[in-house]
Amino acid sequence: MVANDEPHRVSRVYQSEPVGGVAQEDFWNLVLEVTTSAPAQDLLARARGAEAAAARARDVRWGPRTLDVDIIWIDGVTSDDEELTLPHPRAFERRFVLVPWRELRADLVSDADVAHASGELSVLGTLEMLH
Repeated sequence: MVANDEPHRVSRVYQSEPVGGVAQEDFWNLVLEVTTSAPAQDLLARARGAEAAAARARDVRWGPRTLDVDIIWIDGVTSDDEELTLPHPRAFERRFVLVPWRELRADLVSDADVAHASGELSVLGTLEMLH
């Protein structure tokens, strides 16, 4: 999903219980920070392309899936359309988003934000270690 010419950083990988009430396996979560000039809709298309490559099915809302890519925040960009809402409307409610995001961007996510978010998670390690 990230072009070779786009600098990026990746948080550690965390395990969390699924959100939404559908019985399924725990999730692995991470945050990827990308520096790019691509517009938000292009990033959304790349995210959906990665999901399709991982055989993502959208049969049940918040149901089991092989990959779920969300765009959480883009510096200076807001969006409130059917396809993409930015910043992500539930990002600050979910610890599985905030903890890895804070690793990369402590200027955007405070300790208080993490403390007020819901959900438990545990560190699994780095993506390279788990690959």
